[in-house]
Amino acid sequence: MRKAQWEEILDFIKSLYQAHDEIKNAFGQGSIVIVQNMLSECQEFARLLGEAIERTEGEGHVTVKCVEDYCEELFHIYEKIGDGQIHENKIGKSLRKALLKIENSVKNDISIKKEVVFFPYKASMWDSLESIYFAAKEDSDCEAYCVPIPYFDLKPDHSFGQMHYEGGEYPENVEVIDWEAYRFEERRPDEIYIHNGYDNWNLVTSVHPRFYSENLKQYTDKLVYIPYFIMGDIDPEDEKTIEAKKHFCFIPGIINADKVIVESKSVRRLYINEYLKAAKENGLSGQHVDRKYLEKKFLGVGSPKFDKVAEMEREKPKIPKEWEKYIRKADGQYKKIVMYNNSITSLLKNEENMLKKIEEVLNVFKAFQDEIVLWWRPHPLIQSTIQAMRPELWRQYQKIVNEYVDGKWGIYDDTADIGGAVSFTDAYYGDWSSVVYLYERTGKPIMILDC
Repeated sequence: MRKAQWEEILDFIKSLYQAHDEIKNAFGQGSIVIVQNMLSECQEFARLLGEAIERTEGEGHVTVKCVEDYCEELFHIYEKIGDGQIHENKIGKSLRKALLKIENSVKNDISIKKEVVFFPYKASMWDSLESIYFAAKEDSDCEAYCVPIPYFDLKPDHSFGQMHYEGGEYPENVEVIDWEAYRFEERRPDEIYIHNGYDNWNLVTSVHPRFYSENLKQYTDKLVYIPYFIMGDIDPEDEKTIEAKKHFCFIPGIINADKVIVESKSVRRLYINEYLKAAKENGLSGQHVDRKYLEKKFLGVGSPKFDKVAEMEREKPKIPKEWEKYIRKADGQYKKIVMYNNSITSLLKNEENMLKKIEEVLNVFKAFQDEIVLWWRPHPLIQSTIQAMRPELWRQYQKIVNEYVDGKWGIYDDTADIGGAVSFTDAYYGDWSSVVYLYERTGKPIMILDC
């Protein structure tokens, strides 16, 4: 049974105790008809209570039996009152004893289950929530749901463009629930987890407004935000790095969250410091500018993305069969495989130079394709971002991608799961991004591209 349902039942039992007092007072005043009517009402309410418990706990549950006993006691008292065979003190004691049995059974015989829901938006970022989801699924006192939510590309005027829904791209062992069928407004889950906290602050994409953190906050006891990216350890004296990353620390999802989980103590310190500064600058008050509260709100306990890397290293994921021809030599042995990653920032910042650099990289690896295979995996938001901010640049970039894919000499990975790219490749080459921090966990070589 959900905690909210359990608490409602206890509140209902309190109401019955109050009704008992009114019955006793009415009996003392000689209002027998009123007493009988109230006994009938208590019996009807108890019947509804028993049905509600039976729906969640099953037929024949011990608490339902206590409710049935209580109903029988109400009936016996009703009959005895009509015959004038009962005293008002006996009525109070008898009803209280029967109702107390129900209350004790509710507290001791009904197990409380938390409902936890995860609202990812891009399947490729599911690894930032996955290990927590599986832990919740394995918890017998918890009911966990993965509910992928839709998101929109934003037009240059920031109006909503095309809607995307990636619910069909999640791993087979993840049970996906339809976002329209899961009514969190009615279910009021105990905990909600999100990895996109930008709401309407983003200039490129937006999750469906129904799932903005400000709205979710109204329907749960605990809203948890986990970034979909990794920052890496941060030196508190490195002002340049702090300046470049502080904007991640103050967004709607963080403002509205009850808990924020980040990957390390140093990153937690950054979030607390920069959130506190931004909150004061934006005129927030109360707990938003209370450092002691923020120290409890921000948790530097690690990222589920690290859990995913560890899992992939233990058990390599499957890769599409059509890629096998790229990564194996004629004798069946694996070639050396290099993961190539290009970021949004580099492309926006360097534009034409970056396009030339990408072409140079592709040409080099094409020349060595017999011994080394390129595994090209660009940032998952690169298309929506470049299309929205640099349409002409996107057309040029897409031409390069199409030529590479049509050439059929290397892998182009736009799948939802980064697992294959991190696990199967022997080295990383490309832009500096949060993927680098993940790749570091594998212990394999990393080379950062200098544009």
